[in-house]
Parts: sequence; C-alpha cells; structure tokens
Amino acid sequence: MGPTVLSDALRGLPAPTDPNLLVGFESSDDAAVYRLTDDLAVVSTVDYITPPVDDPIWFGRIAAANALSDIYAMGGRPITALNLVMYPEKKLGSDILREILKGGHEKVLEAGASLAGGHSTDNEEPVYGLSVTGVVSPERILTNNGARPGDVLILTKPLGTGVLFNACRSGRLPRAELDPVLPQIAFLNGPAMEIALNYEVHACTDITGFALAGHTLEMARGSSLVIELEYAALPIHPHVLAMYQKGETTGSNGANRKLVEGKLDLPSHLSAPQRELLFDPQTSGGLLLAVAGDQADALLRDLHQAGIAASAIIGRAVAGPRPRLRIV
Repeated sequence: MGPTVLSDALRGLPAPTDPNLLVGFESSDDAAVYRLTDDLAVVSTVDYITPPVDDPIWFGRIAAANALSDIYAMGGRPITALNLVMYPEKKLGSDILREILKGGHEKVLEAGASLAGGHSTDNEEPVYGLSVTGVVSPERILTNNGARPGDVLILTKPLGTGVLFNACRSGRLPRAELDPVLPQIAFLNGPAMEIALNYEVHACTDITGFALAGHTLEMARGSSLVIELEYAALPIHPHVLAMYQKGETTGSNGANRKLVEGKLDLPSHLSAPQRELLFDPQTSGGLLLAVAGDQADALLRDLHQAGIAASAIIGRAVAGPRPRLRIV
C-alpha cells in the first residue's frame, strides 16, 4: 500500500496519551516502544510480504529478516516472534509451507529470539512474516527523528531489491543472476546495529518499502533538517540500473516518487534509471544511520571488518530553512 494512502488513512486518528508509549504511529517510525520500567522498554513490530522469489525457504528467510529489522532499527534486541501466515494450502500443499516456515525459523534463531507461535488463514496467494517483540533501554532508543546538523549518513546494504525481484519474475533477469545476492538481502541487520551502538548514533531507520528517498525524507522531516545524499556513493546491487534501463520497474515506484514530490532536489545529470533507484522499494534493506561526523569513519571501518562490506558513507545532515532531501 502506498505511503500517501497510509497517511491519509491515519489522519484524524487521536494520538495516544499514555506517557509510557515512547514511540507510536504518529512519528512514522519503524516500531512502537512502550516503557515498562525506568530501565526496560518493549519494542513491537509486525511485517509480512508476498513471495519475492519463487523459492519457499528463501521467501521465509527474507520475510523474517525484513520483520526483525524493525526491532534493530530502534536500537533493540528481538526476544520473541510469532508467525503470520496466509496460504493457499489446497493449491500448494503443506510441503511448501513447511519450507517457508523453516526459512523464517532459521532467521529467528539466528537473531537469538524464540519462535512462540503465530496465526494462519487461508488465502489465494502466500503471505508470510512475523510479529516481533524486542527489548531496549529507554535511554538507548533510536528513532528516525534525532539526526543533527553535521551527522554523517551510513547505509549498510545495497539498493535495488525491488526491481531485481520484479525482473526475475518477468524473465528479464535470470534466476542465476539473482541467487548471489539473496544471502545479502536475508542478512540480519543485528550485527550492524550491535556495532553502531558503540558509537554516537543520533537517528536510524531501515530502508524498506518507501525506498531510499521516502525513508530518508522521513528522517529529514522528523529531525527538521536537510539531508544531502551523494548519488555516486550509493551501494547498488548488480544489474539494478540495467533492469531499469530495460524498462523494468515496480508497482511502488510511482507512489514513492509522489511521497517526496516537491521536497526532493535532483541534479540534472542523473539518467531516468538512476532516478528510479531512489524510489525502488526495498525488502529487507539496510540500516540508515545518522552518526556524529567525527565518528563515521571509525564506524564504517568496524562495519567492514565485521564483514558488512557494502556499508558506505552516503551523505550528511545539514541545517536548512525547511526539511528537504537533496541529491548531489
């Protein structure tokens, strides 16, 4: 569902008044955070997707990593997960479902969390994801609205999963070309966040359905500043720009473009495929970290040493009269 549809649907709903609800829906953040004690808060999120690839175990892995990412984006640690399953059992049988759940369970265990149950319904097409609960110190919560002028922006995964998945479905991209990037897509954002918490990170979000442009603009708005991204520094999965050049796209690019309309400055030299990358909806995308400028190089070095090799410094936060996203 497009971001503008969601914002319209939420408009007019009364804001929560419980003082222990530290993060709710009004801030467009990645998860809710509720304070239990002075030292402990729970982080709650839910996410599910349709199959990005025609492989049940990778579907399960990617969907689970995608859902778990929201906990990490808030600075939290996942502790329990519930399966969310919509599935055409009469058409596909139970073996495929078993593989989907196996893939998801692998990622829950890898995250150090416990799979504690779930809910299922019959559906015309497979849908799978997780409801995840995590924990975080109320003093260490990361949101998308704390960036400061002078912060440097680090992205921890390459961009372009949306068009790659669609291109594989349409036959423009052979499955053999997609296979090498699946482990990176399904890679948990937990290790990156564990490293980032050793540094002065002021804001964080994960890049998912609203694309790089949409999620970065949310950070700019929430932090009341301008974010400048250097296009040449963006990490990009192989074949992404070639697929856009061949006419492939996604059903969300248009809505994501509309989300940032009037608030995005683009250089004239960018080609149409290069521009489309900014609106490409990500599944299990990377973390976007706003870190104190004098610590960015050290954080990036630690990420690389931990094997998160695609991590890159992609921009900076600057003061400005109005929140805006600027591509340079």
